[in-house]
Amino acid sequence: MADTRAKIDELVKILTIAAEPAGEAGVAKREKKGVPSVRQRVDMLLDRGTFIETGALARQPGQPDALYGDGLVTGRGLIGGRPVVVIAHDQTVYGGSVGITSARKFMRALQLAFDNACPVVTINDSGGARIQDAVGSIASFGDISRVLEKLSGYVPQVSIILGKCAAGSVYGPINTDVLIGTKDSYMFVTGPEVIKAVNGEDITAEELGGAKVQAERGTLHHVADTEQQAYDWARNYLSYMPTSCLEQPPIVNPGLEPEITASDRELDTIIPDSDRAGYDMHEILLRIFDDGEFHEVRAAFAPNLITGFARVDGYPVGVIANQPLVLGGSIDAACSDKSTYFIRLCDAFNIPLVFVADTPGVLPGLEQEASGVIIRGGRVPRAIIEATVPIINLVVRKSYGGAYGMMAARQVGADISFAWPTARIAVIGADSAVDLIGRRQLAAVPEEHRAAAREFMINQYNETIATPWIAAERGYIDAVIEPAHTRLEIRRALRLLRDKPPVKPEFNPRKHPVYPM
Repeated sequence: MADTRAKIDELVKILTIAAEPAGEAGVAKREKKGVPSVRQRVDMLLDRGTFIETGALARQPGQPDALYGDGLVTGRGLIGGRPVVVIAHDQTVYGGSVGITSARKFMRALQLAFDNACPVVTINDSGGARIQDAVGSIASFGDISRVLEKLSGYVPQVSIILGKCAAGSVYGPINTDVLIGTKDSYMFVTGPEVIKAVNGEDITAEELGGAKVQAERGTLHHVADTEQQAYDWARNYLSYMPTSCLEQPPIVNPGLEPEITASDRELDTIIPDSDRAGYDMHEILLRIFDDGEFHEVRAAFAPNLITGFARVDGYPVGVIANQPLVLGGSIDAACSDKSTYFIRLCDAFNIPLVFVADTPGVLPGLEQEASGVIIRGGRVPRAIIEATVPIINLVVRKSYGGAYGMMAARQVGADISFAWPTARIAVIGADSAVDLIGRRQLAAVPEEHRAAAREFMINQYNETIATPWIAAERGYIDAVIEPAHTRLEIRRALRLLRDKPPVKPEFNPRKHPVYPM
């Protein structure tokens, strides 16, 4: 018994050390920064008391003083009662850097997610590849990348960026589905010191890769003020997701508000009488889905397009909507990228798409042409065409030119297309049309009457050409609906499409299409 007792005591001692591998120095380092321990972070993310750690005693072989865990905590737990795999860097152990041993732990955790078809959440606070492990460390990033690719589109993957995420450590998160950063986090491949040494350029970490900057670039999908808010955002995001592509997304409180409400009726007056007046598209989105709930993704990037999640009859939907308050809702190169990504994300995880259109078209200008608006914009209709989930298109006001197809018109991929009576669907807007096709007529009008004549021609164009009636008469729109009925019409449409086959039956021998890149 003495031997057994001694072994148990030894285990308890080792586990105590493994819980704080860096000892008092590590605790002091954390306290100075005012951040939680790595295991506290995991507990803040997961349902209380559900974390089961794996690999706590892993460490570098052949080094008696090697630290347990090797800078990484891995395991599994529950979020909202559903299983997830968690991977968290411990920045008190080797700075959270990735070495050969921690990379093996990382890959084992990813393989656990693959084998059990469940999401992965990674909490990143890492200095990158471990210099001491030489080529083995950078080779490990290649190994991790291969497993991440295998998981992409199979299970949801979330990365939470805390502190600094630098060098090779950025390439793991960027290949996951969404990246959440706290406001004081940073991401960059090479830090300010290296840049200064190489090319003499002075730049701060915040200017180089601070959270605000990375959100505006589209690298981060959300910036949270605190760690807890970052974990809460991740939990809410996963509430819209299935555990894998093999399942349907979870249903929450179906059948709420089966009749038209006062909030629905507010939609009848939400579109301004003037086509030139703006309004906040969020005011529409909050009224056409369940409980006024909307979980926005990438809000700071390309804000002329809104993307996010809502629920219809309890079922998650992905929402893509133009924002008239920013660039009039025009589609530019950046929001083309934003749209393509979001369409493919939703399609991968069986989430129907609802497009809400109010756009004057593709943003003109030399800057847009130089930034590749043709190439980047060309991917949007391709993504819509390839999507197999149910797609609803709703035109609330403008839908002009090439943007008509980018917002999932019937001909591109919408299963059901609605329009409000305020919709204007045409090749170009009235102002541009009159300037182009009415130039000679206006030139013949005396100058003092020219402005009034132009306004008359604009009104005539809007009343006779850019109307939803022509589109409905020719079958391009399935129904022109009263705005107040929108929430219930979308609900009925998605009920009708609920059994839409997930795979198109048409045979095609190709491996895959080639995207404009």
